[in-house]
Amino acid sequence: MNKKICFIGHRNLYKYSEIEKRLYNLIEEKIKNGYKCFTMGTHGEFDKLALSVCRQLRNIYKDIKIEVVITSFKTIEPIIEHDAIFGDEKYIPYNDVQTVMYEIEEVHFKEQIIVSNQQMIDTCDTLICYVDTNRCVSGAKIAMKYALKKGLNIINIYKNYSF
Repeated sequence: MNKKICFIGHRNLYKYSEIEKRLYNLIEEKIKNGYKCFTMGTHGEFDKLALSVCRQLRNIYKDIKIEVVITSFKTIEPIIEHDAIFGDEKYIPYNDVQTVMYEIEEVHFKEQIIVSNQQMIDTCDTLICYVDTNRCVSGAKIAMKYALKKGLNIINIYKNYSF
């Protein structure tokens, strides 16, 4: 069975280029150690960075699989493809990766990301996160605590910076 990593982090990143380099090196190391599947959400800068880095590495390591978890179709910017034969337009949110949407319609909209993160964690071996553990309230922090309870290997690439 292929090893699987999910990514969860805060919406905003500090020291973006430094985080990008650390994330790139970490993911490449994990690929070399047998990880083949990478899953992330769509709600913040860390998610977008994880997706970008995984796409870059897929150009080198062709056999990796990338999954993007969406909480609703409203949360993504659709790419519209026009069908020349039928004249229909269809939404292709991420045409180069697999999209996943968990059944969370019954969950209150303020809780959907938390539940979606938990379901992502339930399918993974390792969590790579960007979480400031000193923050009082944070969806990313809630997800990291959930992963701890589930016994996942957790790699938190957040560092405290003085500004």
